[in-house]
Amino acid sequence: MPELEILIGGRAFEVACQEGEEHYLQAAAEMLNIEAQTLVAQTGRIPEARMLLMSGLMLADRTAGVEDRLKILEDEAEGYRAEIDRLKNALRDAEGKATEPAKVEVPVIPAGLSEGLLAMAEKAEKLADEVEAKA
Repeated sequence: MPELEILIGGRAFEVACQEGEEHYLQAAAEMLNIEAQTLVAQTGRIPEARMLLMSGLMLADRTAGVEDRLKILEDEAEGYRAEIDRLKNALRDAEGKATEPAKVEVPVIPAGLSEGLLAMAEKAEKLADEVEAKA
């Protein structure tokens, strides 16, 4: 079982952990050390037990806030999953097979139609000019 020396609030501690868990212990110790350093900076020298207790409580408070936020996000994610399932089911027909998307036919303008319409518009303008001139 590996033993590590960790620093918490400027004080060294020898702790043991399971093989392969060293990096988790180091990360946890660093989080606790940050809280302890904050306490030491604010209050000066405090007894070891009090420093560890207060640091642990500060981390617990932060953890509780993260857990609350995680619960909110999990609830939102579940709502999104339910909406996705609802939408998937809406796309299925009564037999449970996926329905084919509706086919939409887009009319295509035949070649030459634009030119024909342009010629007709020119004739209409010419006739309108003649009618105007006679009036």
